[in-house]
Amino acid sequence: MREILGAQQASEGLERIASEMVAGKHGVSSLALVGIRRGGVALAEHLSKLIAAKTGCEVPLGSVDITLYRDDAPVPLPMPHIGRSEVHFDVAERRIVLVDDVLFTGRTVRAALHALLDYGRAKAIELAVLVDRGGRELPIQPDYVVQLVDVPPTATVDVHADEGFRAVVI
Repeated sequence: MREILGAQQASEGLERIASEMVAGKHGVSSLALVGIRRGGVALAEHLSKLIAAKTGCEVPLGSVDITLYRDDAPVPLPMPHIGRSEVHFDVAERRIVLVDDVLFTGRTVRAALHALLDYGRAKAIELAVLVDRGGRELPIQPDYVVQLVDVPPTATVDVHADEGFRAVVI
């Protein structure tokens, strides 16, 4: 195992992207965060707290499960374990930031976009990730990224949130 992003680096990077999300013409008035189950939910919650501390405003927070939207299973899953999607706000006229821990092929994000669109049409959808490992199969790029790394396609990047977020290559 090789650590590619330590807890301190992750913390500083998340602070930076939280600031970027609220800066500029968009601000927080229409902002909402949606974590992609599993790894993106904890990151979205953390970013929500950082944004609230910076602005004094609570941004709506949700999550989507992509199990039924995946296109990378060779055959339909016989008994898929489906988690709960929770989007308890109107997505119309919102600038939604999808949040995930690791971006690889782009297929998870594609599935999350489809799941999110079931809730309506947002004004804009952006993407924030902790680690972008390259290797895209779809034309999907993050708007906010903490760490860009180059790892072999056969390697696995795991994010651990036990003592702050850190990423390791296995």
